[in-house]
Amino acid sequence: MPLHVPPAPAPALRSVLTALGSPTAVREARTPSLRNAQGPATPELPLPLHVLDEITAAGVAATRLAGWRFLIRCGDRAVAAAETRLTPDGWAFSHFFEGPYVASTERALRQAETMQQPYQPRLLSVPGLYMLTLWLHGDCAADGADGHPAATDLLVPLAPAPPGIAAHRPHRVAELLPVLTHRATPAPAPLLSQPA
Repeated sequence: MPLHVPPAPAPALRSVLTALGSPTAVREARTPSLRNAQGPATPELPLPLHVLDEITAAGVAATRLAGWRFLIRCGDRAVAAAETRLTPDGWAFSHFFEGPYVASTERALRQAETMQQPYQPRLLSVPGLYMLTLWLHGDCAADGADGHPAATDLLVPLAPAPPGIAAHRPHRVAELLPVLTHRATPAPAPLLSQPA
């Protein structure tokens, strides 16, 4: 079933295209694979990047839109990614990067394409666990910039995933959120015994 990729804001896409067209921006980026790429580099698959700031007692995840991430394709594979952020003047290019999450995102998207149900792909970052997931939202017509994970949505942890959480294995939000809540909750401080 095809994924329903939400459209990125036009100014976000323009800022990435401008950065790709700037020899200075590409040369100064910490992305050797982008600097050494042969042929044209094109931004593809814009994904809204949400951050999971907290999980409430009721289990509802409070998220916020942090930006839009584009995979930068050169030839037949993604060689880097570009991120944009919202500024007081509108959407602006933030930075290029490479690393394991680029290939992992591409792999998770290919995996999601084979699922029976249609989904809207998004990214969900869990900073407290140093974790990034592909968030497969069940409402394909929703605004990609809004909302929070529904219990029936799927989260696919990207590699590298935190210890004990399998990368590239889809989990229903209702199943994975309690695990993330437990992991992100600090252990209570031990009680100090009082002298008798």
